[in-house]
Amino acid sequence: MYSRLIYRNAKRSRKENVIYFATLVTAVASFYIILSLGRQDVILFLKEFESDAIDKLLAQMPIVYLFSLFLLFFLILFANRYQLNRRSKEFGLYLMLGMRKERLVRGLLAEALITSTLALIGGILIGGFLAEIISLTVSRLVGQGIIGHQISLSVGAIIFTIVGFLAIQFIALVILGGRLFNQEVHQLLYEQMDKKQDMGHFQGNIFNVLVGSVLLGVAYWMVLCRLMDFGGLLLFVALAFGSLGTILFMRGFGKLLGLMASLSERKSTKGLHTFTLRQFQENVANRSTSVAVTSILITLSIILIADGASTIIGLENAFTRSSSLYDFTVNGDNQKVEQFLTSEKMVPYVEDLNLLAIGRMKNKGERMEDGMPLSLVDWSKLREQIIMALPSNYKEQILSGEMQGYTISSENPEALNLLGVLEIDAKTPYLIPESSYNGLLEAIGEKPLNLHSDEIALYFNPDFLSMDDLESMPVLDRILKKAAKEGQSLMSIDDQDIYIRPSTPKRGLVADRSVEIHSAFIVPDHMFEQFLNKETYASYWNFRIPQKLQDEQGLMKPMMEARDILKSSGFVFESYLQNFGRKLFYVVAGSYATLYMGFLFLIIACTVLALQFLTQMKQTSGRYVTLSMLGAKRNQMKNSMHRQVLWTFLLPMSLACVSGAVGIKAMISFVMIHIDENALLYPIALTIACIVIVIFVIYGVAVARTSDHEIDKLRWKPNID
Repeated sequence: MYSRLIYRNAKRSRKENVIYFATLVTAVASFYIILSLGRQDVILFLKEFESDAIDKLLAQMPIVYLFSLFLLFFLILFANRYQLNRRSKEFGLYLMLGMRKERLVRGLLAEALITSTLALIGGILIGGFLAEIISLTVSRLVGQGIIGHQISLSVGAIIFTIVGFLAIQFIALVILGGRLFNQEVHQLLYEQMDKKQDMGHFQGNIFNVLVGSVLLGVAYWMVLCRLMDFGGLLLFVALAFGSLGTILFMRGFGKLLGLMASLSERKSTKGLHTFTLRQFQENVANRSTSVAVTSILITLSIILIADGASTIIGLENAFTRSSSLYDFTVNGDNQKVEQFLTSEKMVPYVEDLNLLAIGRMKNKGERMEDGMPLSLVDWSKLREQIIMALPSNYKEQILSGEMQGYTISSENPEALNLLGVLEIDAKTPYLIPESSYNGLLEAIGEKPLNLHSDEIALYFNPDFLSMDDLESMPVLDRILKKAAKEGQSLMSIDDQDIYIRPSTPKRGLVADRSVEIHSAFIVPDHMFEQFLNKETYASYWNFRIPQKLQDEQGLMKPMMEARDILKSSGFVFESYLQNFGRKLFYVVAGSYATLYMGFLFLIIACTVLALQFLTQMKQTSGRYVTLSMLGAKRNQMKNSMHRQVLWTFLLPMSLACVSGAVGIKAMISFVMIHIDENALLYPIALTIACIVIVIFVIYGVAVARTSDHEIDKLRWKPNID
């Protein structure tokens, strides 16, 4: 009979308190998702290219796991406390009927074991499903479906999930069971009410609201205007000011809510308006710190979700290969490499085979007074034209000598980036023979350069300059076209006038990183041989996977097959897979943990708000009985309760939305959140808002339905309906 009682109580408890059970399932699912990261397709794929980085990422997962355990322990402790308080009368009756306290505690542990087992089964199933969905979504987003998906179940993740969840559940129940063991029967039967909250003085509450508002304003100002001045220190100060301001604001605002009830005399007898406002005031005032903490958690969740989402969305364009051209670059003896790449086993994988020759320009024999060799290049006329094309504020700084260095950035004007790049490389520039670059142009379907003997083209690395248009550079092309129209030479090499070809298409020179340069001069082949510093000469064989093979098998499969053949050759090579894998790692490392923690904070905040409201309603249930005796209808009380739920969730969320918006704006301004196109800002903001609202609605509806059920269980007067 005792075992049947335990089973029946566990079943009734789950049925009557869906939020409590859903909290347990959510905790289990979240544990499994973070622990199963190492088995996801993207991680397994990345291990082939970024094994060290992936190992470091996975090594940090236990820290995230332990931190999650720490947070969820308090959530489960809070949820279990509500569950036990709700059943206090039941426990008192058991003791009055002769049940020993030890037997009662053992029964509670047995009930918890049944509920926890079901929560583990449901949570692992849901977590496994969500892990597969996440893996598929990320794989499709960054790989366009080219990574073969295999359903995998992480046994290690299941074991650690079970151990961690049961551990925090057991510790929470032992703590609460000890409190229950020390309570007397009359305390359980009559459910001790919280002490009446001191609403304080009007002046003191106004002071709290004003000081809280000022601290929040100072925190917002620090974050928006002075975040980079003192590095991380100022960020912690801003967080401290913002948190303290939120707590003071909520404390003062909650106690001032009574003014709204006293000022609304016209509505005081309509729809239980005054009663609703008083209940809401007591809920906020009695637990102002808790409400403030939930607002802070929601703020953090909004910022973290925005950061994780922007990492994925902002890097999506990186996988379109707008500037990358070649799939493989091979180094080695030119003749041997060419023979191998044209051999029978490599021919099916090779298209647009091209030899890239590159090297530095030699200097003049003479040296300047400071001992530095003289450059063969005089580009002073071009430099003058670029400076004249700068915005006036930059032009004045350069001409006055105030600007001593240059930073290459996508935020800079094109002319400033051009000036900075040429200052770096123009004295001893890299040289690329025309024939090498013509091979690249042929691969992208462009016409060859056909340079004259006194003509060159300027090459700028589109990856370093973050070029939006790979075919032209408007400011530079305008300068060069004007000079060509006037027959003016803007540069000389070895005292010979050189003319510069405008509008030269720019692409990556190699597959990944073997040639990292900002700029180069594309010169006729005879000029390359004439001015090359032979000590700096290097050559690279580039090729692409044939388009026909890509259409038949996709890109990844033939690339990995070609990579395996190249490994057996002994040649040094690099592939686009390395670049792809590196960027993909940044997506995973930059989004998984932040998104996980963001959703975890959001779930914790919503659960705390829900259980806090239900606890307050349980403690004030007698007031609803009194209302029924005074003639209030059932629907009136339910409508009052629904408004209380709405206000309880809206208050911390509204302040969190303001703080979250400030945080996101600051992170965008200081490039902590990367959004390449401003147009993406609004879809991201809308998506985040929808996610937060949907989760809040789900919890709000669950709280309202549970409260309706509690009202239905109250004793009614025969004529109240």
